[in-house]
Amino acid sequence: MTQGTPGARASAAAYPLLTLTTLLWAGNTVAGKWAVGAVSPQVLTTLRWAFAFTVLLVVARRAILADQDRLLQRWPYLFLMGACGFTVFASLFYAAGIYTSAVNVALIQGAIPVFVMVLNFAVRRVPVRAGQVLGAAVTLVGVAVATTHGDLAVLAHLGLNRGDGLMLAASLVYAGYTVALAGRPAVSGLAFFTALALAAFLTSLPPLAAEWTLGHSIWPTTATAWAIVAFVALGPSLLAQLSFIRGVELIGPNRAGLFVNLVPVFGAGLAVLLAGEPFGGAETLALLLVLGGILIAETAGRRAARSGNR
Repeated sequence: MTQGTPGARASAAAYPLLTLTTLLWAGNTVAGKWAVGAVSPQVLTTLRWAFAFTVLLVVARRAILADQDRLLQRWPYLFLMGACGFTVFASLFYAAGIYTSAVNVALIQGAIPVFVMVLNFAVRRVPVRAGQVLGAAVTLVGVAVATTHGDLAVLAHLGLNRGDGLMLAASLVYAGYTVALAGRPAVSGLAFFTALALAAFLTSLPPLAAEWTLGHSIWPTTATAWAIVAFVALGPSLLAQLSFIRGVELIGPNRAGLFVNLVPVFGAGLAVLLAGEPFGGAETLALLLVLGGILIAETAGRRAARSGNR
């Protein structure tokens, strides 16, 4: 396959988009840590989608009007996609962090690409190549190295608990969302994502009400808290999700889903830049393993795309 073929052009366009997506998602992890004590999880979730939806209403107004009939015809699908892919995943993710360690969260999140491949085969009968399985396994090892800082003996002492079950459920939900993106209506990306953002905002209100009833709500009152909200709304919520949707459209769920494993690696890198944490041999090895796994899987993915399967 030469660089001039449609498949090569799609890959060349998808790679930077998916890399940007995972970089912003890693930034979301850092922002979530900074938000502790400044803005509560459900307040942050509701505000991020309220802001993202408001911005989209302004920039995507013409696209929404042009595609409104097709959007209305698929409203159950759009509502479920926004609810599951954004609100349910975030709620399970936040809850998992209460009961389990950050290491477990990162490792279990590494199962998302595997779930994507399994669901894509079960739902769409998309075959999984041996190279894609090998690539996913190599990236998962990279995630393990990154989250344990090279001390893989830590894995022997990890116990399974309620938080691990919640994170496993969250990973399965997001894998389902990724696979279901292939069935999106034939509308512009902006109009499609605006509908998902509205669904995410509406479905974030019941958890927000529960948090408020329990007396756990913290609303942003400082410039730092509002800056966190603005970043999460415009970066991880708006730009990253639009980039991920486009990336899946270009190279398919199996190949795009594998990039999720860059999140813990980028998270480690951001910790170095923003928190002054060391970046040593373990982090370098983790980055090489994840990138190497993606390369292995992409080689198999290109062959599958050439034969008509994603």
